[in-house]
Amino acid sequence: MTETTELEEDLREMGSAEEFLEYFNIPYDEAVVRVNRLHILQRFHDYLSGTLDNLPTDLSARRDIYRSLLMQSYADFVESDARTEKVFKVFKRPAPGVTVVPLEQAFIRR
Repeated sequence: MTETTELEEDLREMGSAEEFLEYFNIPYDEAVVRVNRLHILQRFHDYLSGTLDNLPTDLSARRDIYRSLLMQSYADFVESDARTEKVFKVFKRPAPGVTVVPLEQAFIRR
């Protein structure tokens, strides 16, 4: 198993935002993570997917990039909230439109 594969295997085995943050030695506020854990992990995934084609093969450099992206993901929710950040599709949907029918036309039979 190569070093890079070992890093990715470690990441695959993790199941919570807390595990990721502890793995990369990132200090965190439990209250922030408790409320935003799924949002933090999804944001981390989004940031990572934007860099996968350009990741270095060097384990240390790759680990630094992962750590930096996770730190940014966490910071996004320290400084903001899930509704503002709109990580999940449900937050990206446009508000339902309102259709206005003038009263004069509401009771016209056609």
